[in-house]
Parts: sequence; C-alpha cells; structure tokens
Amino acid sequence: MGSLPCAWPVTEDIVLPEHPPIAVDEVRYAGDPVAVVVARDRYTAADALEAVEVEYTPLPPVLDLEAALAEGAPLVHSDKGTNRCYDWPLRTGEDFAAVRQRAEVTLKRRYHQQRLIPNAMEPRAVVVTPVAASDEYTVYSSTQIPHILRVMLAVVTEVPEHRLRVVAPDVGGGFGSKLQVYGEEAITLAVARRLGRPVKWTESRSEGYLATHHGRGMIQDVEIAANRDGRLLGLKVDLLVDMGAYLMLVTPGIPILGAFMYPGIYKMRSYELGVTGVFTTRTPTDAYRGAGRPEATYAIERIMDELAVELGLDPVELRRRNWIRHGEFPYTTIAGLTYDSGNYEAATDKALALFDYDKLRAEQADRNQRGDTVRLGIGVSTYTEMCGLAPSRVLRDLRYAAGGWEAASVRMLPTGKVEVVTGTSPHGQGHVTCWSQIAADVLGVPFEDVQVVHGDTRAAPQGMDTYGSRSLVVGGTAVHQAATKVVDKARKVAAHLLEASERDLEFTDGVFSVKGSPDARRTIQEIAFETFTSHDLPDGVEPTINAGHLTDPDDFSYPHGTHLCAVEVDTETGQTRIRSYVAVDDVGRVINPMIVEGQVHGGLAQGIAQALYEEAVYDDEGNLVSGTMADYLVPSAPDLPEFVTERTRTPATTNPLGVKGVGEAGTIASTPAVVGAVVDALRPLGVRDLRMPCTPERVWQALKEASA
Repeated sequence: MGSLPCAWPVTEDIVLPEHPPIAVDEVRYAGDPVAVVVARDRYTAADALEAVEVEYTPLPPVLDLEAALAEGAPLVHSDKGTNRCYDWPLRTGEDFAAVRQRAEVTLKRRYHQQRLIPNAMEPRAVVVTPVAASDEYTVYSSTQIPHILRVMLAVVTEVPEHRLRVVAPDVGGGFGSKLQVYGEEAITLAVARRLGRPVKWTESRSEGYLATHHGRGMIQDVEIAANRDGRLLGLKVDLLVDMGAYLMLVTPGIPILGAFMYPGIYKMRSYELGVTGVFTTRTPTDAYRGAGRPEATYAIERIMDELAVELGLDPVELRRRNWIRHGEFPYTTIAGLTYDSGNYEAATDKALALFDYDKLRAEQADRNQRGDTVRLGIGVSTYTEMCGLAPSRVLRDLRYAAGGWEAASVRMLPTGKVEVVTGTSPHGQGHVTCWSQIAADVLGVPFEDVQVVHGDTRAAPQGMDTYGSRSLVVGGTAVHQAATKVVDKARKVAAHLLEASERDLEFTDGVFSVKGSPDARRTIQEIAFETFTSHDLPDGVEPTINAGHLTDPDDFSYPHGTHLCAVEVDTETGQTRIRSYVAVDDVGRVINPMIVEGQVHGGLAQGIAQALYEEAVYDDEGNLVSGTMADYLVPSAPDLPEFVTERTRTPATTNPLGVKGVGEAGTIASTPAVVGAVVDALRPLGVRDLRMPCTPERVWQALKEASA
C-alpha cells in the first residue's frame, strides 16, 4: 500500500512525510496501528490480540509546540530534520508595524485552542466485499466523502478506480471526523483482497478517541491596534498549529481556512497573519466542525472584549463602531473576501431585545456591588463565516487538490415520479428532505413523489461530498438548476403537443398551459410519459427530459449573526451555569426551518462543549489520558441550557436560492460568547483570562491566583 493522502499541501516547501496505513519500523503516536488480526468474529479477534507481542524502544515525546521548534529538539520524523511542517504568511493593507506605531492603544493576548475529540453517534466502520470473479470491490464506509474516498483508495492501494464502488449508507454523524481517508479503510480493502472474502472493521469508542483525527489544537498570539475612540486600525495574528504526527487529508489547510476570518465583521487598515505548522507525537489533527473558522472567531471576539475593557466601552458599542454597515454591502474585507450581503445591526438589535441586555447588565452591577458569591457574566459574539468551500479557482490558488463544484441530476420517470441524484453525502443534515423540497418546488410535483439517491458512487457517480457547510449552497443549487433544466426541456415538448409557441406557455404548479386558453394544458408528469413513449416529439428532441447540472459557485457564502450568553459563576466552587443563551443567525433564505433549528442547536452544543467541558489531555509521555467518555466530558441535555433562537434574513446574492450555510454557525459563534461571559463574571475579582475549557477547577484556581 502507498502513503495515506494529504490533499492540501499549502506551500511548495511543505514537509510532507510518508504516512503508511500501518506503522512501519516506528510508531509516532499513541493510536498508530502496528498489527492486524483477522478472525471469523469480533470476539475471536479480540481474544487473538492477546497473542500479539510488540517490543518497543521508547523515543522522546514531542508535545510542546514551542519546544518542538527549538534547536536540538527531538524529531517526530528524524529523516526530515525538523518538526516545522510549513510557514504560511498573509499580509494585506498597510504595514502593521507602522500602524502599531501611530495607534493610541495596542493589546496583545495569547489564546489556547485545546484539542477536541469528535464524538459522532456512530463510530467509524468499514466493510469491504469482493465482487466474485471480477476483481472488483464494494467498500461500505461510515464516511462523509464517498467520492473522494474512492479516488484516494485507488491511489493508495492501486486498485483501479473503476473497479471500486464506495457506498456511504445512512451515516450517524461526522462533524468533520469522517471527512477523511483512514488507514483502516485501506487496510480492510487490502485484507479483503488477500482473503477474497468480505471483511468488516468497526472501531470501539476508546479506539476512536486514539485514532480518529482530533480537532483544533493551536496557540494564538493576537495583537490589536486601535485609537482611543475605539476605531480599529490593525490586527496581527501568529499561530502555532499542532499537526499531530502526520498530515492527513486536509490537515495543513485547516488554519488556512480560518486565516481569512480573523478580521471577522470589522473594518481595519492592516492585517498580518503567520501560520506555522508543527509536528508532534499526538494523534493527527484535521477538520472538526467549523474547521479554522471557530478558532478565528474566538480570537477576534475575545480580544474585542479585552479592547472594550481597556477603553471603558460596552462590548456591543465597540463592535457597532467597527462593523461593516448594512448599506456598505457588498464589502471587500481587509483579508480579501467579498461579503455579498449582511445586516449586523438587525441581528444584534434583535438579539439584545430577546436577551434583555440592559436589565441583565443592571443585575450584574448590583451583584458586583453586593459582593455576591455567585457572579453574573455576559458574553457577546458577533460573527460571520465563509462556507461552501468554493470556488474551484480559489481552491486552486490555495493549493487544494480538489474542486469546489457539485453535481446533481433529476430523472423524470415514465409514471411521473422523480429521482434526484446528488453528489452530496448526508450524515444527519436532512439532505433528502431539503433536496425533495427544492425539486418538488421547481417541478410542481408532490413532495412525496420525489426520491433522493445519494452516497453511492455507482448510483451517483459524480460529487464532491459533504463538509464545510457546502451542501445546500452548492449541492442544493445544483439540484435547483438541474430541475430548472428539466422544466426547460419539458417546455419544448409541451409547446409541440399543445401546438403553441414556447413563449406563450405558462408553467405553474407543475402544469404547462397556453396563455389565454386554460383548457390547453399538460402536466409535467404527462410530458414525462410522452417522452418515454416518444410517439410525438418535435424534430431533433431526444426522448427524455432528464437533466443534470454541475455548479461551481462564484464565491463562498457568508452567514452571520449575534450570540449573547449570560452565565452564573459560583466563586466558592468554580461551577459555571449558563443562565440564558440567545442566538440570532442570518443564513439567508431558509428552506426548512426545523432542520435549520436542529443545526443551530447542535452547533451550540459543540461550541459550548469547547468552552466549558471538552479537552483531549495527554500525559508527559504522550499517552492520551482522556481516552474514554468517563474522562472526556461530552455534554448531554442536562448540561446545556434552553436556547432562544431567531433569525434575520439577508439573502445571498451568489446563488439562485439565496441560501447561506448553517451547519457550523452555532459552533463558531458560541465558544467566545460563553468564555467571554465567564471572564466577564470574574473580571471584577481580578481574573483577566481563562484557558478553555473553563472547568470548575480552572475557575477556582484562577480566582485563587487573582486573590493572591
């Protein structure tokens, strides 16, 4: 087998070590596989593991990002001569050093993004079935990316791509962890080839904690420059990013996605960013819900809070003085992105009203004055994000190995039923429902007459799959355009059958009719049957109204919103309780409100989890000590508040549906809102910052140090 792929080598001189699916000679992290056991059932396989003996020669761990770059540091890959993976700079606008010199206020802060471990409801699993006597293989995998997996497995294993079929059945969650080509998939294929029999591998939850890629993991040094009136002048960010032991599918590109989002929704004259990727002896990192954007939003929103304190301004007022105003859209930011639409004023005003902001501030002041042992804190997060990973030409410039397009086709069956074939691959987002709504709306057929085909490279041969909040913006647009083409093709046949000009036809609720002659009509289902029989078609028209469409978007989409959080912190125990949470998001046009609500709620849960609960912890030898659900705290319903969610609406102008992504918004906005609220509660007691997660122990320790 070849090396597992990295599809995003972000610089020409990136250090790109070989990544064998199973360790050869050297194990580089706890979780690196070293042996394969095959048995007739999982219990026999588990027993047989006892017969595997491995002799290890210990090597020094590489865990500290700064120490890893020091001269003489132990090396993760000794043949590379360095632990530095790459350096990636971005500098726009005026020189930051000059801006800093004339600024009236400058602040520097260091923020730590702890490692997070994805927890999909369904762990990873793969089944490989040889097709008898044909040297073909069907790979069933719990994956977000069946089409990409097929290409990459062909490259890694040298099985010709046309002899591989990948099926992603109903997949129970991903959050980025299944946007990956894992060694276990390649190994299972190799074993099935060796034995000529179906082979199944399923991870245990504890195996997943070790070997499924992790998220986040970086140190952020942030400097902001402003005038005394609160007007921002510039921003400088330096990132040390933990790659882990290997580069997986998009590992190096995750911080690059965030690089364009550190300025957030704010206007400024200078922006500098430097990213340094660092190899460590930990599980590789890669995409985790938000993938670079939550890290960026956290940094800018937290330092905006700090700047508000420095200037004696309300944090909302500081944001008002600096954000892009509704009348200024479309707006090209200092980072080079063009935000097509937005209304930060409307989202914030609605959030403040729902939150009862002024009343809570008054209560906070009263508690502080009384010296209450339970302090009230208020956190603010005004965010935007870039999602819908596209267009392809931009991805080319960023050295990403794939495109940003998506494919769909619409098949009108002879009986009038509809099959929608999509290249997106859902894992809980409700694509089947939304795609059926879109097709039914365009075609004018009943919702229940639409069937969506997905997740099978043979049934849906073209696609770029699902990640980065791209599905509706790109995949849904492809469905809409394909259905529109079906109507256009049907119009030609209808005009012929009705003996009318195409210009004289109206199409409403699935019916073609002649203007002024309501009795002259044909349904689109009748047109489908006429093309099936092909008895009376116009000359030169093929006997089908089926149509496909590949869409490559013009730009990213930019959802935005304002999240407000109120927490109560018990200063005697360090316990934090979220008292109220308001989220007002703008995701453009909403296709299905219930699905949007579900996405927001799930995103909030994951963002709050980073703020208060979750952290992958390693000991000094590089062993994961938070490797089970008993040690790694995944919040459940009792740990989370009741959310108040609302929406404003500024439709996107870059796609015909007017939609923006929603899958990651809650995660991106919530973490700084919650941490900001905890710090706000403790600031009168001398606490300026807290490392995530803000556990009771960390809160108590910070209070102890502040009082000393």
